[in-house]
Amino acid sequence: MAHPYKADHVGSLLRPQSLLDARTAYAEGRLPLMVLHDLEDHAILGAIELQRQVGLGIFTDGEFRRGSWLTDLAEAVEGFVTDRVPLEWRGPGGAQEFSTANVAGAKLQQKRRLTQHEAEYLKQHAPGPIKMTLPAASNFLLASYKPGISDQAYPTRADLLADIAAIIRQEVEALLADGVAYVQLDAPYYSHYVDPAIRESIRQQQGLDPDEALALSVAADNSCVEGLRREGVVLAMHVCRGNNRSRWYTEGGYEPIAEKLFGGLDVDTFLLEYDSEQRTGGFEPLRFVPRGKNVVLGLVTTKEPRLESPDELRRRIDEAARYVPLENLALSPQCGFASTALGNLLTPDDQRRKLELVVETARQVWG
Repeated sequence: MAHPYKADHVGSLLRPQSLLDARTAYAEGRLPLMVLHDLEDHAILGAIELQRQVGLGIFTDGEFRRGSWLTDLAEAVEGFVTDRVPLEWRGPGGAQEFSTANVAGAKLQQKRRLTQHEAEYLKQHAPGPIKMTLPAASNFLLASYKPGISDQAYPTRADLLADIAAIIRQEVEALLADGVAYVQLDAPYYSHYVDPAIRESIRQQQGLDPDEALALSVAADNSCVEGLRREGVVLAMHVCRGNNRSRWYTEGGYEPIAEKLFGGLDVDTFLLEYDSEQRTGGFEPLRFVPRGKNVVLGLVTTKEPRLESPDELRRRIDEAARYVPLENLALSPQCGFASTALGNLLTPDDQRRKLELVVETARQVWG
């Protein structure tokens, strides 16, 4: 089916300062959990109203209950231990920083569903269909397996991926059973296989062949969604290049992964970053997208306040339509506005204007 939401968005939204302050107070033991939940509820109602006002037809909770885009899984599953990994951030204030990583240190045990508490409230209050986001299994191949720690429970990376994929698949099945209209898997680690420097580090530091790791990743993500397609339901994959305080950590066009990723993944929609040719390359790799599958073009940046020209956006959509039929294209911001709770270097007004630009341009192009 053609993508039903021509004006789409990746999911996360800038948190109100009051919610950030409340999370800090809770972490410091100065705020009860129930009060934090009430404040989250109130903030989510504001996020829903923002989406309604700008004219979006699909609703998220802004990921307001999460510390970052993937913490729903980490908080619902026991067996991870905290580790620190260096990341070479690029962009505003870019430098090497050590980021917290969740490494498998024991056999994973699921304590509860990943997103039930989020989905129930959103379904109750959204004025239209809702989108739920989940981390893709493929992220954990590189990020969560550490020899000397993980191999005590999982002899190989594939063994770890199998357990994580089973957890994610159960959540996807539950969300579909709950009537969720749009399930999006977020997969920034696919961009590691397009960046020459990071491909080399995968070889040297992790002892992996990047192409074999890519194949393992696609197989793991497929096991989360195979056989689950339903009429009128969107199963999507979002591929990004890192998104933290307007910074990113990988660059490169989709060409090295396009055939295996676009042709091999059993999803119906791809959300792809295309706001910067430096980071993302051109549209030529879209020739590998099978007929009937959809591409949401992330042409509106969430990295900086500047607004793109509507004429330029329409021109770029026309360029992409040389490779994917126009009816199978849609428009969105390039990534979330707040993949981590602190969010990108934009104001709420900047965010609103960018969402309005997406909606208005989509109306001009698709009616």
